[in-house]
Amino acid sequence: MASLDRVKVLVLGDSGVGKSSLVHLLCQNQVLGNPSWTVGCSVDVRVHDYKEGTPEEKTYYIELWDVGGSVGSASSVKSTRAVFYNSVNGIILVHDLTNKKSSQNLYRWSLEALNRDLVPSGVLVTNGDYDREQFADNQIPLLVIGTKLDQIHETKRHEVLTRTAFLAEDFNAEEINLDCTNPRYLAAGSSNAVKLSRFFDKVIIPGFPDRKRFGGGTLKSLHYD
Repeated sequence: MASLDRVKVLVLGDSGVGKSSLVHLLCQNQVLGNPSWTVGCSVDVRVHDYKEGTPEEKTYYIELWDVGGSVGSASSVKSTRAVFYNSVNGIILVHDLTNKKSSQNLYRWSLEALNRDLVPSGVLVTNGDYDREQFADNQIPLLVIGTKLDQIHETKRHEVLTRTAFLAEDFNAEEINLDCTNPRYLAAGSSNAVKLSRFFDKVIIPGFPDRKRFGGGTLKSLHYD
């Protein structure tokens, strides 16, 4: 009987940004034909080789928790959503590159997840300013992913990507921008694939006993015949 460790990664962002399509692409390496709204939470699994190509290489299961809903939801919805925020190893923040509001809302999503025991404040971003001190003690790896890159006109692309680069910097995270309907953006050996692998490696590293965990979680094992 084999034992595989697993880690939990939240996938957060506004409704309609393409989280379900992204998770399907990451886990199945296929385009999701008929995406639908996620109610509650949907979980898919990606197999990841930690430190691939080194003597420390080990296979892990990455659970991707696609959390549905809107950041502006009623407090009762947020309270229900909070149950998904326990024992988290990493967070992927997803925004629509054609929708600036979805980018700004990532600050609110991150605060809701990282401070899940607190009542979310009404406004977290004022005049475009972001208080980095809110997450100064955060040890949870973050990755920012922008979707619908194909829908940005070439004349606007530099402006949009410059703005999103600052967004990723605020979170002290790497960023990936892609089109979820085109698997080539995550092709093996591409810069995006390298960033993704590096993020999952960071997600796994805190699981060892000498590192702090978010929500008191630990690495869990799945057993298969």
